[in-house]
Amino acid sequence: MTHDAGCIFCKIVQGEAPSFKLCEDDLSFAIMDINPFNHGHALILSKRHAANVHEIDDDSIAAVARTARRIAGAVEDAVKPDGINIVQANGPGAAQSVLHYHVHVLPRRLGDNAKLNWSLSPGDHDAIARLAADIRARL
Repeated sequence: MTHDAGCIFCKIVQGEAPSFKLCEDDLSFAIMDINPFNHGHALILSKRHAANVHEIDDDSIAAVARTARRIAGAVEDAVKPDGINIVQANGPGAAQSVLHYHVHVLPRRLGDNAKLNWSLSPGDHDAIARLAADIRARL
C-alpha cells in the first residue's frame, strides 16, 4: 500500500493515530468523523494514499464506494436521518481539508443548513451541449 508518513489519514489506517473505527476491508477503512456536521457523520478512507479523485486507482475508488454504501445503510438504521449525502471533495475550491481520498457519509436533517445544497435554475442548453461535447471528446 502507498503511504504518506505526514498524512493523518494514513496514520489512522496504519494504526498510528486513534480513530473510532467502524470497519475495514483490503482497500478501505471507515471511521466516525471527529468533527461531525451531524450525528452519525462517517468517513471512508482509501487505504492507499492518493490525494484526490485524479490520483486514486480504480480498485480503491470502487472499494471506498462499496464501503460508503454499507456505512450509509448502517447510519440510516442507527440515526434515522431525514436524508444522507455521500460527499467527496477535491481541492481547496471544494473545501477538501485532508489531502487523502475519502468520502463523507453525511446524515442530514431538514433545516440543518448544510452548505451543500444549491437552488435549481435552468442553464443555457446550447452552452451545456457544447460543454458536453467538449467533455465527451476528452474521455
